[in-house]
Amino acid sequence: MDSNFVLPVIKSTQNIFEMMFQLPVEIGEPTMGSIDQSKFDVSGIIGMNGDVDGNVVISFPMSTAQRLVSIFTGMECAEEDTEDLCDAIGEIVNMIAGGAKAQFDGMSVSITCPSVVIGANHAVYGRKDVTSVNIPCSCDCGEFCLELAIKSINKSEGASSGASASATS
Repeated sequence: MDSNFVLPVIKSTQNIFEMMFQLPVEIGEPTMGSIDQSKFDVSGIIGMNGDVDGNVVISFPMSTAQRLVSIFTGMECAEEDTEDLCDAIGEIVNMIAGGAKAQFDGMSVSITCPSVVIGANHAVYGRKDVTSVNIPCSCDCGEFCLELAIKSINKSEGASSGASASATS
């Protein structure tokens, strides 16, 4: 995957976490391929389309998601507060993708409405023709992971492509 897509997502994640949560984010060593979802319980998913095609996924263990949502909303977030949890995680992935797309110089990019999946051992599948990059991250609230699967679209094929992601539990 093109580093011109990876670096903006990393920078946007760091910026959002520092601005919204006052938390610095440690970035681990990126690897190619899908993440091991077995240690994550909550995933925020957002698609990108236009001059690019693909998606951004941010996945958390439940405890990390709850801590972040509590900071974000200013209220305690219990595991049964799924509506608030989903809204906040969706907004976090939305802000990260929006910040990243603003850094895709000279490209016309739209982002989709975010989706959130909750459940142990769920898997998120994106396009098969795009190699994903897995970026482990951590902050004082716990570990989390970014998974990016974004490719540049030739102008001639852009009209027929669309970002898609599906999830299963």
